[in-house]
Amino acid sequence: MKVFLIAIFTFTCLITSAQSPRVARTYYESGQYEKAIEVYKVLHQKHGYRSDYFKFLVSSYQQLEKYNTAQEVILAQLQKYPKQQQFNVELGYNYALQNLAQKANLYYDLAVTAVEKDPNLGYAIGKSFQDNNLLDYALKTYQTAMNLNPELNFNLQIALIYGEQGAINNMFDGFLKIVERDKSYTLSILKYVGNFITDDANNENNILFKTLLIQRLQTNPDSSWNILLSWLFMQEKRYNKAFTQEKAIFKRKPDNLNRIITLGKIAYKESAFETSAQCFDFVLKNTQLVALKITANLYLLKTEISTKDSPKELQQIDLKFKNLLLEYGFNKETLYIQSEHATFLTYKLNQPDKGIALIKRSLELNLDSHQKGLLKLSLADIFVYSNQLNQALITYTQVKLNYKNSVIAQQAAFKIAETSYYKSDFEWAQTQLKVLKSETSQLISNDALKLSLLIANNIPTDKMNPLASYAKADLLAHQNKTSAAIDTLDIVLKKFKGYPIETYALFKQAQLYSDIKNYDKAIANYLTILKINKEAILADDACFNLAQLYQDKLSDDTKAATYYEKIIFDYPASIYLVDARKKFRQLRPELIN
Repeated sequence: MKVFLIAIFTFTCLITSAQSPRVARTYYESGQYEKAIEVYKVLHQKHGYRSDYFKFLVSSYQQLEKYNTAQEVILAQLQKYPKQQQFNVELGYNYALQNLAQKANLYYDLAVTAVEKDPNLGYAIGKSFQDNNLLDYALKTYQTAMNLNPELNFNLQIALIYGEQGAINNMFDGFLKIVERDKSYTLSILKYVGNFITDDANNENNILFKTLLIQRLQTNPDSSWNILLSWLFMQEKRYNKAFTQEKAIFKRKPDNLNRIITLGKIAYKESAFETSAQCFDFVLKNTQLVALKITANLYLLKTEISTKDSPKELQQIDLKFKNLLLEYGFNKETLYIQSEHATFLTYKLNQPDKGIALIKRSLELNLDSHQKGLLKLSLADIFVYSNQLNQALITYTQVKLNYKNSVIAQQAAFKIAETSYYKSDFEWAQTQLKVLKSETSQLISNDALKLSLLIANNIPTDKMNPLASYAKADLLAHQNKTSAAIDTLDIVLKKFKGYPIETYALFKQAQLYSDIKNYDKAIANYLTILKINKEAILADDACFNLAQLYQDKLSDDTKAATYYEKIIFDYPASIYLVDARKKFRQLRPELIN
């Protein structure tokens, strides 16, 4: 029994000890300073070396304007640890809170003098100045310590202080000094620099950073400056300029193409197809590794697919796929070429039977589980494209059951819901979507939410079934039968005018008109949505699409800015708000303070 009581007592003490700092911090942050003091006094007595407990105790007294008591605590600490001259900063700050500037400065100067005598005190004293927002003194302290002892390195602290002061040029220069001193910090500084850089090449900070990098590159050619310039150009989406820097990096270290491959993939994803092709063409010319050649050839074909669409060009692409598989073999190493070829055959050449046959052949290879799952998803997608909806559902269901609790299973579950929707089985689709909205990755969850809202807002309430007609048009659009989809949506718009589905039909049709470059009709549809009800569920989508259409397709920046501005003022809760603000600033910088 005695042993048991001792154990309970010990456990209780441990729990109490662990909770005390947390309780004290809660009291402090909620403004209950009297209670915070009671806990921090105990903690400070037990752990006098802990600067955080000391600081919170002193600050709690100061919040209650008990400056004399705070001073007693500071003086006691200084007496106990006389070498820790940062306590003079705390003493000075305590006087400053009482508007006794002359006394405060006296103790600040004492702290700086201590650094002049012993530069190794630079960090502790400089940080104390920083913690009390005495940035000029902190800067002087760090610089004094470094001047007296060049082995000390406070460049990061100095750069961050300049940032707080708004001296951006000095801050950037400080970060680059860190790199000059140790090249291993080249990428580490980006987490700080990134807070001041935008995707606008004309942004003042972008220009400052670029200028400093170019100056260093001219006086001291080094890969670090090329790496940082490449990063900057990628933030600005100027991938061609990033590629120039990456080639310079490779020239100095010609045994690693990974950076150029990464740039090529990013450029492809961002639709910078020319730069992407240049990257992968460079890879082909500078490697003998089969795996890299396969990757490069694959992305070169992907860029061609994205930029060429005449029948002759498409046939040439098909021949290139076949030649690659002959050259490198039909095996695991060329799996992604096989998969891309199947997709190309289906969606570009409208030969889904050949696409299905190719994927089934790939599935016979000795693949890992993940590869098989992805291929089966692609196979089911082709079944949907070729209107074999029941076969698609069977295949998606197999994937969902075989890959439980995985992203692949979540993708399959969404596809089951989407295919059920195409079949007008809305109740089953909603059953699937209900789970997906809360238990999946953000991307799948967003798609699930959109489809769920579409169904919920348009479930038939009488003999009329507008959603079935719309789902038919949606499927036709998915199957690249654009004209048929537009015609079907025309029927929906005539038959169900005034129904909630009207907005969805107008929006979908506008997207299809944009796909076939009939921009006038697309604009008319978007404007009709805003005219019907500017508060409609797709109104902000219509507004944003109008802005993008005017900017990207019609080069009418004035009208584009008008609709970006409309998003800002009329739809402040829109998911497009951040992008709209950014675009508006770029188009109308003269209106920004």
